[in-house]
Amino acid sequence: MVDGRRSPAVALCKGGWSPVLNPRLASSNENTEPDDGKQGVRGPSSGVTVVGGGLAGTEAALYLARHDVHVTLVEMRPVRMTPAHATSDLAELVCSNSLRSDDPTTASGLLKEEMRRLGSAVLEAADRHRVRAGTALAVDREAFSRDLTRAVEGHPLIRVERREVTEIPGGVSLLAPGPLVSDALAAAVAEVADPERFFFFDAIAPIVSADSLDMSRLFRGSRYGSGDEGDYLNSAMDRESYERFVRELLAADQVVPHGFEAGQKLPLFSGCQPIEAIAITGLESLAHGPMRPTGFSGNPLGERLHALVQLRAENEAGTAYNLVGFQTRLRQGEQKRVFRLIPGLENAEFLRYGSLHRNSYIDSPRVLSADLSFRKRPDLFAAGQFAGAEGYVESTALGLLAAVFVLSRLRGLEPVVPPDSTAIGALLRYVTTCPTSPLEPSNIHFGLLPPGRGPGRQGKRRAVVDRAREALPGWLARLPHK
Repeated sequence: MVDGRRSPAVALCKGGWSPVLNPRLASSNENTEPDDGKQGVRGPSSGVTVVGGGLAGTEAALYLARHDVHVTLVEMRPVRMTPAHATSDLAELVCSNSLRSDDPTTASGLLKEEMRRLGSAVLEAADRHRVRAGTALAVDREAFSRDLTRAVEGHPLIRVERREVTEIPGGVSLLAPGPLVSDALAAAVAEVADPERFFFFDAIAPIVSADSLDMSRLFRGSRYGSGDEGDYLNSAMDRESYERFVRELLAADQVVPHGFEAGQKLPLFSGCQPIEAIAITGLESLAHGPMRPTGFSGNPLGERLHALVQLRAENEAGTAYNLVGFQTRLRQGEQKRVFRLIPGLENAEFLRYGSLHRNSYIDSPRVLSADLSFRKRPDLFAAGQFAGAEGYVESTALGLLAAVFVLSRLRGLEPVVPPDSTAIGALLRYVTTCPTSPLEPSNIHFGLLPPGRGPGRQGKRRAVVDRAREALPGWLARLPHK
């Protein structure tokens, strides 16, 4: 939080797929002309400036250079280190060495497959330095980062500058500073993003697959009858099941904050407190807070109702549901164990796990156009976690997409967004059109894509994958080439 502004999780985003078309890209008759008189913006330079040498910035720089574009990549390490980084290498993996599943029948694997078709340099390096991890793509982190650092520093069209960026570059530029934006750059970003659209922490509630829920134990309805009857799925708890849930919640292991978060007090506003932080204040705190049972006269437990969990649809098709108010710092395995105690969620499949952590990012749907350019300055692009992605591969994917759009801009071509039916298109759609403010950063999951038709859960997902594979070549054929 900055200057008392709210955390980005005070309102939860109802994201995911809907039949609404992508918004119109920025055009000359929109109020998107760059204001060259703004303080902190210097004159244009030749080529493209990429700010940030993480996964997204590295991917973007290499893609542009491979397409004969001169790139200046600016990375502040080692001149100024962040609390999370240990080296000056580009594309350093600061947390896990896993890039999640490489199985193309999963959402993460499908996204990787599409990125490989686009020529992702980051995934090429990951494949070269892969270590055994089952179906996951895990890498030797040091060899991986060194490989990409050599590729960038050795490319004749890329100049690497090791310095802190304190103002927004002029000319065509791409911002990919990662989740730990420096104070000076944050102040400059506020000029083109609006201070109220720039956040420093995120709080995320889990998302579960609809077809993994036991609907016989859930009922539809809204509190006090507001809204449509089917707005929420509700799980009713009697006193015994509620108290068991609270006991297990309080006993569950939590994620140990990283060094750069350990000494920071996260902004625990009433709308975004971790559910375990509420529970520790008293046995009945949740029953009087996010699990309050008031306003549900038609519940199946009648007078025995003691607490209630609400699940809100994440997309128009109702294929994924968000556990309302359940942002958490529990470990992923503990989230499965504890939240499956909720009636109806005994076999829940988690499409996304909850989290609460330091993360500098912009409210992209209100700040960016559909091609990841700033509405206030259409020659300035954003990518990576800074643009609202969550995860290594997702951040890299936005870096790759931003580079594609930058190349179109340089060649005077209209940018062509990928189809929503592809994984990369669904991710782009989420970060640029999520209707509820503020944006809740997300990784890729099947709930972001239009639902498929087929026998059972696997059949539906196979249909989604097949449709994505059919749609991708048409988009690739329309991209700018040498």
